[in-house]
Amino acid sequence: MDRRNVLALALGAVGSSLAHAGGEAEGTAPLRIVTSHLPPLVMEPGGEQAGALRELVDVLCRRVGVAPEVGFMPWKRALHLAATMPRTAIFPLTRQDEREAQFRWLAPLYKENYIFMAPQGSGFDVRRPQDMTGKRIALLRGASQSAILGELGFRRLVEASSIDDIHRYLVAGMADAVFGERAMIHSSLFTRGEEKRFRLSETVRSTQAWLAGSLDIGEAEARRYRAAMADLVADGTQRRIFKQYGLA
Repeated sequence: MDRRNVLALALGAVGSSLAHAGGEAEGTAPLRIVTSHLPPLVMEPGGEQAGALRELVDVLCRRVGVAPEVGFMPWKRALHLAATMPRTAIFPLTRQDEREAQFRWLAPLYKENYIFMAPQGSGFDVRRPQDMTGKRIALLRGASQSAILGELGFRRLVEASSIDDIHRYLVAGMADAVFGERAMIHSSLFTRGEEKRFRLSETVRSTQAWLAGSLDIGEAEARRYRAAMADLVADGTQRRIFKQYGLA
């Protein structure tokens, strides 16, 4: 075997090693994105609007130069797939300490503001949520709110698979209050015409929602997403999209 063949074999071995390490040899397989119906942030296909974060992620991916498949499913399943399947991303995912090493954090998307909602005249006082820790709280199954509620002292959690189920549990008396993202709660009440039937608390906790991916997505690729996101903020694209949905 001559020197050129030896060199070619050596270079091929190095490239294969990098690809399996998931570090710098990226883009060899298409990206898949999973999410859930979370209006007004994300809406299932077929409606008049895609949702603020769905539109933002679409623009972000175009800037990076990828055209991912987007799948809709219950949030807990989406979370499981993003943590276990190769080249799979998820949004909007709250960045928390316990999740830090489970995902590749691709780009920050949106500041989340979490609040309580309770029916008018109920036993849950939204002005003093710190005194309501014995009440039953409905939330989305698999969502980060469970950790936040645990930190706040709430233990009686009623998990639901969808926003509609959360609302149904509250109306049926299966929960005393809901804990969720402010824009999503406002959207749910508005679409049902029930703004006057419920009371809302002030913001209890603010967090950052991200586009996050499986760990086989390398850091070099993640940097490209973050750089593109910074450009979308700087040129006003993010704000223009959010303004269309009343988020800016």
